[in-house]
Amino acid sequence: MKACLCKSFGPPSDLVIEHIEEPTAGPGEAVVRVEACALNFFDTLIIQGKYQFKPDFPFSPSAEFAGVVETVGTGVGDVAVGDRVMGYMKWGAARQKVLSRSEDLVRIPDGVSFDVAAGLAVTYGTTLHAYQDRAALRAGETVAVLGASGGVGQAAVEIASIMGAKVIACASSEDKLEFARSLGAELTIDYSKEALKQRLKELTGGTGVDVVYDPVGGDHSEQALRATSWEGRFLVIGFAAGDIPKIPLNIVMLKGCDVLGVFWGAAVERDPAGHRRNMAQLLNWVEEGKLKPHIHAVYPLEEIAVALEEIAARKVRGKVILRP
Repeated sequence: MKACLCKSFGPPSDLVIEHIEEPTAGPGEAVVRVEACALNFFDTLIIQGKYQFKPDFPFSPSAEFAGVVETVGTGVGDVAVGDRVMGYMKWGAARQKVLSRSEDLVRIPDGVSFDVAAGLAVTYGTTLHAYQDRAALRAGETVAVLGASGGVGQAAVEIASIMGAKVIACASSEDKLEFARSLGAELTIDYSKEALKQRLKELTGGTGVDVVYDPVGGDHSEQALRATSWEGRFLVIGFAAGDIPKIPLNIVMLKGCDVLGVFWGAAVERDPAGHRRNMAQLLNWVEEGKLKPHIHAVYPLEEIAVALEEIAARKVRGKVILRP
């Protein structure tokens, strides 16, 4: 089978496409013929050795995939040959076939395409876990989304809107905010021109926001935390700005607010049943037309370097999909 391989840490241009042996399903496992797989920002880091996981060489990038079950091993009752499924793995999906534990696969409804399903797990899975499992977001609450046009940022705008929250999208340019409005944001803040804390307070009549969704970090985190409401919730998603902020704990005390860590990858391993429920919810929303994930571009496997360079240059809005 054909696979994209990283044989040494380096830029996307160092990746190679080669033919390797096909996998064989063991007990509790399934081989999935990959129809689509997705790329994320962390794929640009893992191939350079700059990510928290450092796989043994050679490995394939991509953590999300969708396809058709081709074979199953003994003891598999979760899926059957011919099932349309999606799955998540830490790396290894940028190839024509993948080997997966059957319990890690989720069936895809007929009304959902492989391209869309392949891009749901990481950004949308992280966001639903953050809102539902960590913040217990309720309809009618106000959510401030930092980095609202990025991968998880746009998912945060969409899912908060579906859950009945009022979304304040925060980003660094008008075109990014226009994109966020197209996803369902009711209010916007350009934090390259406006004081974030002050504007969040103004837009909430002085009460502050109920939930902050922060995948950015850096200088904006403390401002957003200071603009939370009494007993608000601050979701720590990531640090796209590069700087990990140091938060004065007296703010947390005085506001009676919660700072909640969101480590989706660990949550998937610790609560696989909860992960499958969340994935099923996302797929249902897609099938019902409530959730319409934006796909930035679809590339053949041979153009993975081009796709990763687009992501690294932060030119992407939505998911980047590969078709092996």
